[in-house]
Amino acid sequence: MAEETKKTAPEAACAAEEVAAVSDVPVAEKPAAVKKEVPPQPESEPEPEKKVADEGEKKEKEKDESAPAPAAEDEKIAESAPFKEESNKVDDLVDPEKKALDELKLLIQDALNKHEFTAPPPQPPAMAEEKKAETEAEEKPEEKKEEETKTEEKKEAEEIKIESCEAPPAETPAPPPAAEEPAVEKKPEEAKIESCEAAEEIKETIVHEVTAPTPPPCEEPATAPAAEEEAPPPLAPEEISIWGVPLLADERSDVILLKFLRARDFKVKEAFTMLKNVVAWRKEFKMESLLEEEESAVVEGLEKVVFLSGVDKEGHPVCYNAFGAFQDKDLYNKTFGDAEKRGKFLRWYILLLEKNIRKFDFSPDSICTIVQITDLKNLPGLILFKKDFRQATNEALQLLQDNYPEIGFVVKVFINVPWWYVAYNRLISPFLTQRTKSKFEFAGPTKTTETLFKYIAPEQVPVQYGGLSKEGEAEFATADSATEDTIKPAGKHTVEIPVTEACTVVWEVRVVGWEVCYGAEFVPSVEGGYTWIVHKSRKIGPGDEQVVSGSFKIGETGKVVLTFDNQTSKKKKLLFSTW
Repeated sequence: MAEETKKTAPEAACAAEEVAAVSDVPVAEKPAAVKKEVPPQPESEPEPEKKVADEGEKKEKEKDESAPAPAAEDEKIAESAPFKEESNKVDDLVDPEKKALDELKLLIQDALNKHEFTAPPPQPPAMAEEKKAETEAEEKPEEKKEEETKTEEKKEAEEIKIESCEAPPAETPAPPPAAEEPAVEKKPEEAKIESCEAAEEIKETIVHEVTAPTPPPCEEPATAPAAEEEAPPPLAPEEISIWGVPLLADERSDVILLKFLRARDFKVKEAFTMLKNVVAWRKEFKMESLLEEEESAVVEGLEKVVFLSGVDKEGHPVCYNAFGAFQDKDLYNKTFGDAEKRGKFLRWYILLLEKNIRKFDFSPDSICTIVQITDLKNLPGLILFKKDFRQATNEALQLLQDNYPEIGFVVKVFINVPWWYVAYNRLISPFLTQRTKSKFEFAGPTKTTETLFKYIAPEQVPVQYGGLSKEGEAEFATADSATEDTIKPAGKHTVEIPVTEACTVVWEVRVVGWEVCYGAEFVPSVEGGYTWIVHKSRKIGPGDEQVVSGSFKIGETGKVVLTFDNQTSKKKKLLFSTW
């Protein structure tokens, strides 16, 4: 019977696997007679094996079905995470994240109470030696008194023992004779024993007196006030601020602490260590004195290399880094010629970043992150492999990553990327975390403007990058929204601006890439009225005007018609604003 049981267990497991394998396929039900022919199976042994087989098959099935899921999830994260700032509201956090924030606050409070963020200022050598001498002088009299007392008591005990135990029996004085009884002479041995016992009793008495508490209780109240007067008052907790916000103040502090937690995947101890390192770095970098410096002290020409212009569609400030300007050898040498110049460049870069960060109010609903755009146009390939330039850029990236968590940039877009940039990107990748690299996007020269328009409105994009924003623009500001349209290939496209009263109409237009014929005219609403040619139709090439502006003073109602004739085989992006 046991043999039959062992034999049927594997068969049951195989049968279970076959049933599980075809369970997803619709088949006709088996007749009841077939089910009855299955031999009865023991309840104790086959069930675990069947369970194991089912679980193994279930895991394999889930593995096969979920194989594409990670790729899809990664793709989803890659598309959404870099371009949307995460919520800074505590109520929007999940429970583990709230718990991590509370734990980080406790660590910070404890560190502030213990003054761990800032070490006490070192004492001058002379003061330290004097204090040490005073301390030793106070401690020495008490120690000397205790040592002298112990030495004297020890000597007395030894002398008594020696006199009583080593003295000969003949010298021991005999006790006085009793009045009624005659004197009895004691033996030397008995006299020696009695003298030794007396010495032991004296020794015990001395030891007992030594171990007893020496200071009288009446002296304690007299010395206590003096000790209290000498004790320094307790130090107040430290007050540490980052970007003008105290570490533990209000909801603004929570916003900053969440940035450190997110930078370390909500690992509290690592976030706390990072925070302490940032505080130490800011002191070492002398940030407060740096903020008092003038940006004009930097090398002339760098204001065109790194500058802020406009905001993205979410309201984040946009910082542009146009490294192509370093093809100018004179500017390059002035910026990266030696270690001192590189350090000056980094200080200026941090100053520019710090001053713009100080404009944030760090409330949970506000914007407190910067978008970084890096332009690689006209950047010589060999410059990226120059040691001094590579050191400066790597150090700048490291400073941003280590000391400006989740604030240096919400997304970093590389535009006008040449084909050889992949090699350089591999060089800087080891200096970046995976979270930082996930926020990068690369766009070649033909996709630059299109990529920028995904995140930044055309009126906010500088003209050199395909937008309408011009420095010192008088007619239009970045607050004036622009309209986007598409010009079909090999066709004409018109834009009509209605005029309902006498006024002056102002407009500006741009076609990305141009190679389009453009013209403008005014058509009155009165029948038989004369059509006015405002701009004669002409072809505009890519190297011509980037933005075409026009204005027309009108004394009657009608409409201004802008005409675009696209004779190319590619569709064109049209941008225009009116006022």
